[in-house]
Amino acid sequence: MKNAVIRFISLFLLASSILLSSGCSSRLFNGGDLSGWQIKCAPGDKGKLAWTVQDGVIVGNSTQSKKHDYIWLITDKEYSDFTLKLKFQPVRGATGNSGIQIRSRYDEQANWLNGPQIDIHPKQPWRTGMMWDETSDNKRWIFPDLPKKKWVNKDMALNEFEFYYDDDNKWNKMTITAKGTQITATLNGVLITDYDGAGVLDDECHQSCKVGIKGYIALQIHRNNEVNIKFKDIEIIEK
Repeated sequence: MKNAVIRFISLFLLASSILLSSGCSSRLFNGGDLSGWQIKCAPGDKGKLAWTVQDGVIVGNSTQSKKHDYIWLITDKEYSDFTLKLKFQPVRGATGNSGIQIRSRYDEQANWLNGPQIDIHPKQPWRTGMMWDETSDNKRWIFPDLPKKKWVNKDMALNEFEFYYDDDNKWNKMTITAKGTQITATLNGVLITDYDGAGVLDDECHQSCKVGIKGYIALQIHRNNEVNIKFKDIEIIEK
């Protein structure tokens, strides 16, 4: 009996250790409103209904007018090491660019969100999941790793994957994992980005903006783009 009790306690402690090390999942979107999020944008775009909740999903919609700057939906909380899971669905025909910023920070003076972004590009879906750096002194593709002013092409895609629009009645599933300087992104179960950002995400440029290793998560409406995209089932596991 004594040995059985000891074995039970050992198993319990092992299970507890695994749970603590793996972290607990938290919902970032409650399905009803934008609690836990805030909209950041240039003064001229304030008051525009670019980010709303409709039928239990977050909708980013700028199809009313292309005349707008970047409009961001940003978490209230900062994150460092995590796994982020979400589903998204672009409306077919609305080809404007979107993306998921991680470990980012908004500059209120410059009206600019610094930090790395996992791209979502309905017009060229092969680009989705690649990583762009919005940090003001960098502004380039970092996976694939390209110099400034050089652009990605389809041949640079790591793997082929399925991509869905609203009329497919399917949702794209994105998983982003950040641990230290290592970032991975998978789309519909396929690895798209596998990036070691040592020397980039922790360099002087990113440190001065307080991004790259820790910061906020944000959803993007790209400036001067007609975007119409939905997000749901957004959850995070902190490491």
